Amino acid sequence: MLGKTAGGLYWMFRFLERSENTARLIEAGFRIALTRSKDPEAEWKSVLTTAGVRVMYDQKYDGYTASDAIDFLLRDTDNPSSVMSSINNARQNARLVRTALTTEVWEAVNESWMAMKAVLKTPITETKLPAVLGEIRRHTALVRGAVHGTMLRNDIFDFTQLGIAIERADNTARIIDVKYYTLLPSASFVGSTLDNVQWETILRSVSAHRSFRWLNNDDISPMTIADFLIFDSRFPRSLSFCSRTLEDNLGYLAKDYGTQLPCHDLIDAQRQRLRSSTIETVFEEGLHQFITSFIRENNAIGLQIEQDYRFVG
Repeated sequence: MLGKTAGGLYWMFRFLERSENTARLIEAGFRIALTRSKDPEAEWKSVLTTAGVRVMYDQKYDGYTASDAIDFLLRDTDNPSSVMSSINNARQNARLVRTALTTEVWEAVNESWMAMKAVLKTPITETKLPAVLGEIRRHTALVRGAVHGTMLRNDIFDFTQLGIAIERADNTARIIDVKYYTLLPSASFVGSTLDNVQWETILRSVSAHRSFRWLNNDDISPMTIADFLIFDSRFPRSLSFCSRTLEDNLGYLAKDYGTQLPCHDLIDAQRQRLRSSTIETVFEEGLHQFITSFIRENNAIGLQIEQDYRFVG
């Protein structure tokens, strides 16, 4: 496959996943801000930090109000990670690789773009926010459904899954990290009712609340939730599941092309680290240290994929 096509597929699905992840971050921030009435600005600051756009936001705004943060994350095309920017970029990449997509996938992407243009035409009020965020999630799910229901399982499909897995792993890791270090008002709240409410909100932000409850009943604690989000390979947004997806699809590419590349060595090393770790060893090492190391590894894998398959993001 030409590097241009591989890159278009990879980045198309990274941007689609990013739009949904941004919507999920906003939802988590909105819910948690309601439980922190004394300092809601701190919550929106942490959300912007998690999204990696706080420096850009600070250049434009003086404070961290809900309306400004939501508008910047949803609609502002000066923010390359906003939902509108991500959807625009996804559609541009879809046009680039139009002949590699089924009609159903192309139509789903185009319909998502048109729907988001209409929904995000004007600023979103807090009363309308939950419905808008649900609409964003629904449209990205429709695209993924079209992919899984109509695309051949070949190298085209592999690059779409690599884009999703890289972006999703990064998002889950950042959510875990920012929760543990910036969402609590102080260390004295660890293990409190407020702490548990915030952890439940994080589960909801990655659509994990029901699945976690099925497996853990009432055992809600930072350690059990972190264990689920990091190591449970049954949950499609866990770090382990995303890492396994990268391993599988890179393995299919290696088999199809008959070539073992540096990105395969990187994912092998990451998989080995996850297999040899437990939540106890993670907390002994330090959750922040473990997660920041994982983010660096994930970014390195993403960059190496681009280099090995000769496309530039």
